[in-house]
Amino acid sequence: MARLSGKVAFLAGSTSGIGKATAEIFAAEGARVVVSGRRAAEGEAVAQTILDAGGQAIFMRMDVSEPEQVERAVARTVEHFGRLDILFSNAGGSSGADGPLTTGALDEFWNKMRVDLFGTFLCSRFAIPQIIKSGGGSVINMASMVGFGSTRGRDAYSAAKGAVLTLTRSTAREFAAQRVRVNAIAPAAVKTERILKMLETVPDAKSITSAQTLGLIELNEIAYAAVYLGSEEARSITGQILAIHAGLFE
Repeated sequence: MARLSGKVAFLAGSTSGIGKATAEIFAAEGARVVVSGRRAAEGEAVAQTILDAGGQAIFMRMDVSEPEQVERAVARTVEHFGRLDILFSNAGGSSGADGPLTTGALDEFWNKMRVDLFGTFLCSRFAIPQIIKSGGGSVINMASMVGFGSTRGRDAYSAAKGAVLTLTRSTAREFAAQRVRVNAIAPAAVKTERILKMLETVPDAKSITSAQTLGLIELNEIAYAAVYLGSEEARSITGQILAIHAGLFE
């Protein structure tokens, strides 16, 4: 039997990269999937790929930093599929505007807080009550190894992802009695388009990724970790941070 059979999954930030791969694998594992993000053309394409493969999926345009949009998207998910079992909060990411806190762009700090942290907060705020109505389920937050605070040059992103780690643990404790499991995945460098482009254009990038003794992480490796956390196989796991660092020992 498919590992997510019968479950409905809402994926924030799933129009490309890790989110796209996770949406497609969730569907292949039997979940009915809601793809969401700001880029409508890309999101519709992801949903259509799932439909063409025999799965069930819809796309909803949503900015995770806008409370009304998140609330509406979650409500439409339940209206369309009848329930909600899994939330995968993946919206966000690092950018070249980040840097040391003494020189990094101030706007980038607030952008990271607005999307990576507040977006994660909002998705849980509106999804968890629906998951409780379904009898419990799984929230999976996308964190990062930089959230542990040992990466230079990305202080805004590190601060936001560090807060996501803490939010994950506090939310897990808050809703354990309602059988809502809350965990996070914290990867090192993943083979996304952004990382591959950075390897070609940023002189110091190769030294960062070469520290991962097992190499760059494949998109599907993150997706299958999310499948595990969303499945009944992980029914007793909550408040945990799953570090996928490819041998990034410091």
